[in-house]
This record gives sequence, structure tokens and C-alpha cells, in this order.
Amino acid sequence: MIRKPKMVLIDVDGTLVDSVPDLAYCVDEMLKQLGMTPYGEGEVRHWVGNGVERLVRRALIGQLEGEPDEELFNKGYPIFMELYKENTSKRSCLYPGVKEGVEYLKASGYKLGCVTNKAAEFTHPLLKDLGLFDYFESVVSGDTLEKKKPDPMPLLYSAEKLGVAAEDSLMLGDSISDVKAARAAGFQIICMSYGYNHGVDIREANPDAVIDSMVELKELL
Repeated sequence: MIRKPKMVLIDVDGTLVDSVPDLAYCVDEMLKQLGMTPYGEGEVRHWVGNGVERLVRRALIGQLEGEPDEELFNKGYPIFMELYKENTSKRSCLYPGVKEGVEYLKASGYKLGCVTNKAAEFTHPLLKDLGLFDYFESVVSGDTLEKKKPDPMPLLYSAEKLGVAAEDSLMLGDSISDVKAARAAGFQIICMSYGYNHGVDIREANPDAVIDSMVELKELL
């Protein structure tokens, strides 16, 4: 069902990297500094996937939807950002099969780009610390452009930058945001089964394929 692409764009959190251990640590430390009760990694895992600002807002109210008091957010957000600068990759790790999958794509001659909603100040150090940065010809972060996923802009920007048409492009992600962005950009979309989609099975978003490990890309492509 998957047409052989010329370019593959890959998401970071929930696709390449399990970043929840670091994010949860920072959330809980922020809450402690605010005199609030920490939630632990299991709860925070359901809130990840739409950038750190959204994560902080969710943590301050203890749920996925809704908004915290703006004064509380303005107090908590800088605390979180300082914590995360020091804890971007201390506990995060690559998912099994990621290194092999990326090496296969590179060796097979696919143009590789990275598209994430994570800010560049965190994306670049994380990819470098985990040994992935040099595999990508383009890295588009959440603050590279004026819009981010689920808007198609980062995907179309990457395709133009790497000189590949949308119909020859593939997005590899883990969330409904990735699926929406890919569909709007005219890309094919493969999703990882293990990522961050707020507890909802990503198959419900109808991507072109769902895989359990990036090692499976070799057979799929």
C-alpha cells in the first residue's frame, strides 16, 4: 500500500525518542516548586505530544483539556523551561529499532528530514546527545516557522528545502497531529504504534500503515 518515497520526514517525541522520563521529571519538579502535588511519569505520559507549553498547562490543571489560571501558568512555565534546559536528554532514550531504521533509510538513499513541534533549543541538543542529528539533512522545529503541526507548513517547507514533491514524500510519526499534517500536505503517513497519542490507538486516525518498530520499514518500503 505504501509507494516508495524519495524523502522521509520523521517526528521526534514518541517516534524516535521516548522523552517522557525527562518531561515528567521537569513537570513534577515544577509542581513541587509551586507547592503542588507531583503526578509521576505514568500520568504525564498521557499529556505529552503538543509541545511543552501545552504540557505545562495540562500539568497545572491535572487534565488533558482546559486552561489553568494565567498567573499560575506565567509563574510555572519559566520554572519548567529552566528545568528542561538542564534535563533535555538525561533520562530520554531511543525506542528499540530506531537506530537500525534510520541507518537503513540513510543507506538506502532516502533524503531524511526531521519535523517536530519541540523548540529548536531542545530539539538540536536532544538529537545530538542521542546520536541522530547528523542523519538529517533538514531539522524543522516547532519555532522554525510561524506554524507547526498539525498545519502542513513544516512538511511542505521541508519538501521544498530538500527538493522533493509532496507526492514523493512520507511522514513517519506517532500522533493524530502527524496524520493531519501529512494529509493536508499530500504526504503518505506511517505511524508508530507506541507513541504519544493521549491514550488513543493511532489506528483510529487511519494512517497509511502502523508499525511497531522502525526495523519494519525495510519490508514496508
